[in-house]
Amino acid sequence: MQRIMRTIIGACFCCAALWTGSAIAASHREAPLIANDPAADNTDFYMFRSWTDPSKVVFILNVIPGQEPGAGPNYFNFADDVLYKINVDTNANGKEDLVYEVRFKTEFRNPLQLPLSYVALPKITALDGPGSEGIILRQSYTVTQVRNGERVNLGTKPMYAVPSRVGPLTMGSTSDYEALAAKGIYPLANDGKVFAGQRDETFYIDLGATFDTLNLRRTPPVLTAAEDANDFANPFGNDMFSGFNISTIAIEVPISAVTAKPSGVIGAYVSTSRQKVRVFKNKEKDDGDDVEAGPWVQVSRMANPLVNELIIGTDTKDRWNTTDPSDEAQFLDFYLNSRLATALNIRFGSFLPAPVPTTNRKDLVNALLKYPTQPQTGTCVGNDCAELLRLNLAIPPTLPAAQKRLGPLATPPDNAGWPNGRRPNDDVTDVALRVVAGKLLGTATGNLPLGDGVNFNIGAEGSNLTANGIYTVFPYLPTPHDGRNRRHIDCGEPLANACN
Repeated sequence: MQRIMRTIIGACFCCAALWTGSAIAASHREAPLIANDPAADNTDFYMFRSWTDPSKVVFILNVIPGQEPGAGPNYFNFADDVLYKINVDTNANGKEDLVYEVRFKTEFRNPLQLPLSYVALPKITALDGPGSEGIILRQSYTVTQVRNGERVNLGTKPMYAVPSRVGPLTMGSTSDYEALAAKGIYPLANDGKVFAGQRDETFYIDLGATFDTLNLRRTPPVLTAAEDANDFANPFGNDMFSGFNISTIAIEVPISAVTAKPSGVIGAYVSTSRQKVRVFKNKEKDDGDDVEAGPWVQVSRMANPLVNELIIGTDTKDRWNTTDPSDEAQFLDFYLNSRLATALNIRFGSFLPAPVPTTNRKDLVNALLKYPTQPQTGTCVGNDCAELLRLNLAIPPTLPAAQKRLGPLATPPDNAGWPNGRRPNDDVTDVALRVVAGKLLGTATGNLPLGDGVNFNIGAEGSNLTANGIYTVFPYLPTPHDGRNRRHIDCGEPLANACN
């Protein structure tokens, strides 16, 4: 039976490209340069078949990490000078065949010259026309599909980003803001829809404990069987993203608009780019240098969670961000020789039944960089390695109430979860820890229920929610937290674990 389960889990991980040897926190401030550029910082990427309409696939790109809801007066906005892209590989060659480009344009509507971005004139109830007067800083945007060199604007009307949730006087009650956000869902010309705006930070992790040199709140960080089966309680960790928001671009489109193979496997990654500026001397003028816009240069990318934080070496992280996923072979050593596995041995080695394998981790290369149709050799030959999030479209979606945070590692398994794509409430931290520890190799340590002690998105607000914070409808991330009345659920507080 153990051998059968190993085969099933391994197949799921390869077909969905589970990532590898990094295991603890999605890409928030993951590289030195991008940490100084939050509007271009890809924090999380989600891709899954829609459970509200299984004929469609969902892509969600998040940026601007760690948004304190009350951080006014300017709050959080997308950047006009950043190109946001969702890049999709439809033929398993590791290169994008379909791209969705999103661009923003900011305008200031401020006849009274008020020193605020949003104000009750009266309260904001609309994004355009009557009820929108209080949106002083407003962002419109476009969605462009690029395929085979052909560019198609998918917009069907003017589209506006939903502003940050300032507070009850400016934007009303929770239900009022939900009604405002619903007006920010726009139809696309390909029978899809799009949303851009602020949402609740759904990624959950004991962040501070993790980056305090794996100072998790249980040693070793092993859950009991009962704790591991409970997706509604945090056994010992604290969700340090509780009460924080994120900026989201969500696109849901028909599978038929993406690929002609409705039961095939697609791969994807998100990226942000800034335009390079060229400075030159104009020989016909004596008034200084001329400046012109140059090509777009990628500054951040993300497919599977955690890769840049905890696989790639610090002095290489920014170069990795600028590299196309199809050129991942140059970073192969980071996958084969897991630095995180070494860290786990140093930190918890005396408590583990066996050391975590640190070298020749071909299992991690196959899981994260390969399609299941490619040779599972743990090597990169002929550019057949690409760091992509992969989704098997033949696997039906799981309804929110039945979703398991551990996906294929759950009992019974939920094969619609990461690494088969990624849903917002998949517990990538715990799944990744176990894979790095040797789950795919069948090691004793890999079979331990390792985790950070955080099992769900605590403190999610609004309607359309399951008891463990899964937002059941598009754009699939909960209502953002109110800037005036926000609450971070810290250790020692109601609903949280004791401080330790």
